[in-house]
Amino acid sequence: MNRLSRATLGQVPEAIPAPRQRPEPQIGIVHFGPGAFHRAHQAAYVDTLLAHDPRWGIAAVSLRSRGTVAALAGQDGLYTLAVRDTESSMRVIGAHRRFLAPDEAPAVQALLADPAVRLVTSTVTEKGYCLAPDGTLDLAHPDIAHDLAGTDVPRSLIGWLVAGLAARRGARLAPFVPMPCDNLASNGRKLHAALVAFARARDTDLADWIHGEVRVPCTMVDSITPAADDALYAAVAAELGLEDRAAVQREAFTQWVIEDVGVPLGPDLASAGATLTADVAGYEKAKLRILNGAHSTLAYAGLLRGHASVAEAMGDPALAAFVEAMLREEVQPMLPPVAGLDLDAYRAAVLQRFRNPVIVHRLDQIAIDGSQKLPYRLGDTLAANRAAGRMPARAAAALGCWVAFLAQRTRTGTAIADPHGEALARLAQGSPREIVRRLAEAGIGLPPALLEDAPLLAAVEASAQAAADGNWPQVFTAE
Repeated sequence: MNRLSRATLGQVPEAIPAPRQRPEPQIGIVHFGPGAFHRAHQAAYVDTLLAHDPRWGIAAVSLRSRGTVAALAGQDGLYTLAVRDTESSMRVIGAHRRFLAPDEAPAVQALLADPAVRLVTSTVTEKGYCLAPDGTLDLAHPDIAHDLAGTDVPRSLIGWLVAGLAARRGARLAPFVPMPCDNLASNGRKLHAALVAFARARDTDLADWIHGEVRVPCTMVDSITPAADDALYAAVAAELGLEDRAAVQREAFTQWVIEDVGVPLGPDLASAGATLTADVAGYEKAKLRILNGAHSTLAYAGLLRGHASVAEAMGDPALAAFVEAMLREEVQPMLPPVAGLDLDAYRAAVLQRFRNPVIVHRLDQIAIDGSQKLPYRLGDTLAANRAAGRMPARAAAALGCWVAFLAQRTRTGTAIADPHGEALARLAQGSPREIVRRLAEAGIGLPPALLEDAPLLAAVEASAQAAADGNWPQVFTAE
């Protein structure tokens, strides 16, 4: 079977959208970290934009390995995006123009200095920003220390961005816009501060220039993107009649929220479906409390009830009704209004996404790192309700399910996947009521302030005991 490429693009069935008559784009965007999420998400927006504005082709830069960029290069940048949902579809993406591996530093340097490049995006995971636990740049991080030592070839994203900005300043060119696309709260502000801190360690004047002249938008991105597998490659080959080893898949829903920082990004991403707003934090808060809060609730209650995936848990009528009522009555009323975001529609879309029968989102994966996630996903909802004089019984029950989950894992000798896993295993012994108090005293997952709120503490304790006992009517009718 032939492989997807510019030479074979004409063999793609007409029913599948593809950049058939479109000229190769110019490069206006550099992207660090061209993994599956970037190719399924941001690149799809850019591909839509390229249909009428060819200035914004992407140069894909890999900081760690050659595999992805080699696969893209072998197909002239073309690959299939398979949308897996109730109504599935396929589309050939042609947004990438160049493909740069870690050993091609001079080409990366030239691109970052090129005035045609206006936007530099990144999906390098939270770890790729080399931040300390307090969100500031970790100057002791091995990659940062290496880059500050004066090497010509940076290892870190921060080192590359500062090198590119220094080149622009030296040539008296306007800076490009760095734009992080990893789900890290206030990601633009943290990246901007990291760039200034890195520059200040080497060149105070450059640091002042970055502080004053460089704008870094905060963003929020969302779309479930399972890893590619042989089943995907086989399905794509059957539809295209061509082999595509760079294919990616995602759900139909996709969201890209970008902060309006008062300077042009370059590409008009809003025309391709992105949302420009002054309130990215509002979107982040809605996602954390509605989508992520519901996800965690489904994970812990669902695993206790014998379910394996989100869709399977949503097929449990009692559990699905409980989650929906929690979102409608306890989560959403405590969210401030966000311009451009219809919370009712967003809640409905989230629940519909969870019912997607094609995407297999495993509950045991969502259950990982609960002590780190729950204070934001559920704890903030509890606090907001209590500050308003309300008793969020369902959110309290959701936390109780986490406690019962810990007790079950400890009782069966199953490792708890969490940075505090060992401590949780020690604390999660005895009755669920006792475990709640121990966790709150330790400040792991549950806040110490819970011990000062007798009614809320009693609600969490009762729900934890009921979930551990399998008394689901009591859990789901918590009042």
